[in-house]
Amino acid sequence: ILVRLILLPLMIKQQNSMDNMQKIQPELNAIQKKYQNDKEKLNEDEIKCMINGYVNDEIPDYQMSAWLMAVCFNSLTTDETLILTETMRDSGDILDLSSIHGITVDKHSTGGVGDKTSLVIAPICASCGIYVPKMSGRGLGFTGGTIDKLESIPGFQVNIDFNKYIDIINKNGAAIIAQSGHLVPADKKLYALRDVTATVDSIPLICSSIMSKKLATGADCILLDVKTGSGAFMKNIDDAQNLAELMVHVGQNAGKKCRAIITDMNEPLGNAIGNSLEVIEVCEILSGREKGKLYELCIALAANMMELGGLGSLEDCTRLAEDAITSGRAIDTFKKMIEAQGGNPNITEDYSLFKRAAYKCELKAEKSGYISSIDSEKIGMVALLTGAGRRNKNDNIDSSAGTILNKHVGDCVDQGDVIMTFYSSVVKNFDEVINKAADAVEISGIMPKISPVVIKII
Repeated sequence: ILVRLILLPLMIKQQNSMDNMQKIQPELNAIQKKYQNDKEKLNEDEIKCMINGYVNDEIPDYQMSAWLMAVCFNSLTTDETLILTETMRDSGDILDLSSIHGITVDKHSTGGVGDKTSLVIAPICASCGIYVPKMSGRGLGFTGGTIDKLESIPGFQVNIDFNKYIDIINKNGAAIIAQSGHLVPADKKLYALRDVTATVDSIPLICSSIMSKKLATGADCILLDVKTGSGAFMKNIDDAQNLAELMVHVGQNAGKKCRAIITDMNEPLGNAIGNSLEVIEVCEILSGREKGKLYELCIALAANMMELGGLGSLEDCTRLAEDAITSGRAIDTFKKMIEAQGGNPNITEDYSLFKRAAYKCELKAEKSGYISSIDSEKIGMVALLTGAGRRNKNDNIDSSAGTILNKHVGDCVDQGDVIMTFYSSVVKNFDEVINKAADAVEISGIMPKISPVVIKII
């Protein structure tokens, strides 16, 4: 009896080890298949075992890293990407938006410098009868995310109970909050591993990361703003189109009305880069006082969202979007959104209510000519230097910091004209900021060709 008592734990351990070997066999197959030259297709069970096993801590980092690297080398088919996306979506909660009183339309941007479009299009669409439930994130690198911008508004609350979130949407047509609950834990865990294993740069993995979260947040329709250019993750148009087509395919096959718009990010979007500065620019656009490429893009995005939501043709919806601004409905809806989430709606008229930067500096043109290019990525790094963004996820953001573009590509400048103005409450010496900003701007004697803001609709 004593011998049996001693041996029993060892026998159980051995049996568990054998069971675990049997369990991980589909994962080993998944790794091996993706490393084979013929790119043998993974089946649904192998993908599900791989992802669910990793989420449940049954698969170690080294095995998942090997699989991710194999995917980067050999890619995934569209069918494999759809299975991967749906498996990631199903790894956590899926929001039920059925209590919202109409068709819901969400929008996602792949990110860019000065991109504050969500804050413009949500009130435009809501004022026209489209419901916009949006969960956004904080920024890392360059400048803050949508949530950081909203938190620069005094009193604004981004962490809201789900029932209150639904109530606000039903009452005002839109709400933007931070992602909460147990949504897509697979993406959170996978992205952290991709970030440290040089496996971020894979179109199927990017697609599954974005679309799993969009599908989990429950909207009926999804509009994707896929940016391309120096300040975008997709540097060239071919990669942007491949990503856009794959995301639309995944969205439609998952039962959603889905569309993608490829947009230009070779130049920063709008005049402002930095959190409170961007909210001020949003107010100027919604009040009808500011036009330009950012306004054009927001009208195009809002019109496509409204067409997806069934409000008419794209031409009709474009007129609706423009009228929402000229009539004052859009800015009124933005005020209601702010107030409903605890913020001070008076910021839409009194910009002194924002935190004011303690320090300021200007970049002036060294010669006369035309602004031929402004490198978005470099300007994003400049904004980071002022304190407008995070180097690490736990860094604090200076909501007053950032950059104002006083000139844009195509503008004629004289020597000594102010090209950019920098603000900060944490940086006193702007020498590095000035040097890096000057390196991002080119001035020539020939007027450049101006790229359209909307490149293609898919």
